[in-house]
Amino acid sequence: MEKPSDNSRSGPPLKPTRFIDSANCAIEGIIYTARTQKHMRNHFVFALVVLLAVLFLKVTAVEFTLLVLTVCFVLFAELMNTAIEVVVDMISPDYHPLAKTAKDVAAGSVLVAAVGAGVMGYLILSKYIFPLYKEGLGMIGTPTEMGALVSLLMVVIVVVILKALSHRGTPLEGGMPSGHAAVAFSIATLVSVATQEPLISILTTALAAMVSHSRLLLNIHSVREVVLGAVTGTLITLLVMFLFRTMA
Repeated sequence: MEKPSDNSRSGPPLKPTRFIDSANCAIEGIIYTARTQKHMRNHFVFALVVLLAVLFLKVTAVEFTLLVLTVCFVLFAELMNTAIEVVVDMISPDYHPLAKTAKDVAAGSVLVAAVGAGVMGYLILSKYIFPLYKEGLGMIGTPTEMGALVSLLMVVIVVVILKALSHRGTPLEGGMPSGHAAVAFSIATLVSVATQEPLISILTTALAAMVSHSRLLLNIHSVREVVLGAVTGTLITLLVMFLFRTMA
């Protein structure tokens, strides 16, 4: 008895033969990754931010090409990471140390690509953004020693009042808002306007973000509490410096 040919099987072919079908499969893969992976959605948001920056800052053609290649490389790494995760889950649905290692290595490739993209973006865009950022810091003015102390004390007092009103957590842990985030971002704001150096401002803000993130890792605060603390510390510090400048 003659065996049926592969073409007689029901259902779509396992491998598309037309270019349009291959393109549709590729698009479905990208959409699946964006739908299921939060990091992929974040990468797309950052890509939009970069494109807007390129549009308004009027970078050169070479710089634009480098930025596009960098963004594409990060998206490619995330797509490969997702593909590896899907294959690993299919082969090893239960926990296995080697499966974990495979996923960790794939995630590491995304991290390496993201770090490279950050360095590339900094080297290209900083010369356009930093002068504007420095000009903005200069408009706020340099805080006096008394202004800095008053800012920090007011941040602490406001945080204590808000914690008392929220009736949540203890004086040193938990509650609305995060006191660590408020003080950390208040200090970052003071350092930023005192030095008026964009790189120092970015580094101190990164340190403040790390302090705030530690409260999340320790399950002491929620994201809402940390964000409210950061906003409270920043706004109060800016308000106090503005008042000291107008009274000077």
